[in-house]
Amino acid sequence: MKMICESGRLSDYVCESKEVDYSHPMIKEKAAELFHSSQTEMDKAKIAFEFVRDEISHSWDIQSKRVTCHASDVLRFKEGICYAKSNLFAALLRGEGIPTGFCYQRLMLFDTPDKGYCIHALNAVYLSSVRKWVRLDARGNKEGVNAQFSIHKERLAFQVNERMGEQDKPMIYTSPHSKTVAVLNGHTDALKMYLYHLPDDL
Repeated sequence: MKMICESGRLSDYVCESKEVDYSHPMIKEKAAELFHSSQTEMDKAKIAFEFVRDEISHSWDIQSKRVTCHASDVLRFKEGICYAKSNLFAALLRGEGIPTGFCYQRLMLFDTPDKGYCIHALNAVYLSSVRKWVRLDARGNKEGVNAQFSIHKERLAFQVNERMGEQDKPMIYTSPHSKTVAVLNGHTDALKMYLYHLPDDL
């Protein structure tokens, strides 16, 4: 799939926002713990990816009702759905000056089309050393999900099945999509939100 950048300026992919609040003391403290000056951008991307993938729980996997949105809250409570986890991943890398965008897939919510669809969030990171955008999915691994850091062949959490109506969205957004932000801000029970209120398309 050929990816499309929402903006032609890499600087737009390192901007701070309410959701990607990398100046927050907690984010800065975690960045200081994870990163040091001798690391390459690729080192930092892999470290941040594995931290968010492995140390931040996916709300559905742990059956938690807590809804998080801002990167600092995701870090504070160490949980969130994919929309929230992608905010934290972006914040950690943007704080290091590494361009990071937001990507989406339309997936079956469970295992068959009749159970509905949802929008799934992941990230794209621009690695100047290889001069390309790399999609990475820090959703969190579990049985049947094995996302890995890879700069050559994608190893995402989910492979789309177009015959079942699933889609890879080609756009690399500069900010979290308004629909994903709205659903996080509009609910207080993550389990009900996940089951009934995730957007089914962008």
